[in-house]
Amino acid sequence: MTRHILDEAHIHPAIRKTIANNHADIVREVQAAIAANDVVVVGMKQNPFPKKARKALDAASIPYKYLTYGSYVGGWRRRGALRMWTGWPTFPMVFVKGVLVGGADDLKRIIASGELTRMLAAKPGQRRKK
Repeated sequence: MTRHILDEAHIHPAIRKTIANNHADIVREVQAAIAANDVVVVGMKQNPFPKKARKALDAASIPYKYLTYGSYVGGWRRRGALRMWTGWPTFPMVFVKGVLVGGADDLKRIIASGELTRMLAAKPGQRRKK
């Protein structure tokens, strides 16, 4: 897979710092939560899909950290930094042991298949089997 990201050589030097610092606080906050928790759900108010992801984790008795940022009418600029960082276009963003697994439907699939349990049982640094 190749993610299409504008490389630094194609960004004028005068604006590189602006790009690097654009809402970097929200990215750092999510990175810290990912480092401290096996499962992290990043969502927003009013969106039913983060709630579906949390319900699926609750039903499976899997602990998680939930972070919420704004709503449909507010906080969208800050959330944009998360979308650019991950490449994931929607909320929630669900991370398991530092790996972005997708959104609510993707989470439900890996719960149903048993993959989530395997991911959580893997030792740190151990690659997960496909």
